[in-house]
Amino acid sequence: MPDRVKLFSAVVPPPEVVTALRRELRSHRVEGDSALRWTAAAQWHVTLGFYGHEPPEPRSRWLRERLSGQAATEVRLAGAGSFRGVLWLGVRGEGLAALAEAARPECRDRPYVGHLTLALARRGTHREDRAAQAAIERWRRSLTAFAGPAWTAREVVLLRSDPAGEPGVGPRYGVVDRVGLDVPR
Repeated sequence: MPDRVKLFSAVVPPPEVVTALRRELRSHRVEGDSALRWTAAAQWHVTLGFYGHEPPEPRSRWLRERLSGQAATEVRLAGAGSFRGVLWLGVRGEGLAALAEAARPECRDRPYVGHLTLALARRGTHREDRAAQAAIERWRRSLTAFAGPAWTAREVVLLRSDPAGEPGVGPRYGVVDRVGLDVPR
């Protein structure tokens, strides 16, 4: 493992949530899909904190300290939204904001917007960019009423992002550490 890698912390949906979301996506036919680069289901996650390029070990210790005593929280994917060039599903959960605050790096002060990225616009000409944004908007409207099954987030995962080996695939994520959350008995 390199001395410095791109790191972030996240909550990862369990297999039954991934299956429900895949089923939902298959049930929609939305024009313009080829203008989007879809994220692989194996890569789906809800980012809590982004740390950039740094050595994994100190961040892992830091994250363990910050999450010590944090409670597991019920989470649900619900609704859809977009940023410029990004289609995402919203994430609901009463304790999610507190978890994100605990995992937030010291230098970040933007409000937390919990989301799971589904697709990114393929970059191209102005016309292709407009087509991609239109496809994102059609998908956003199509998924607005989506509400997936709830699950209990019992751990936060520290992930590393490695550049893709082949063009158009996007980065690959690997687990650096898993930090368990307190589960009430």
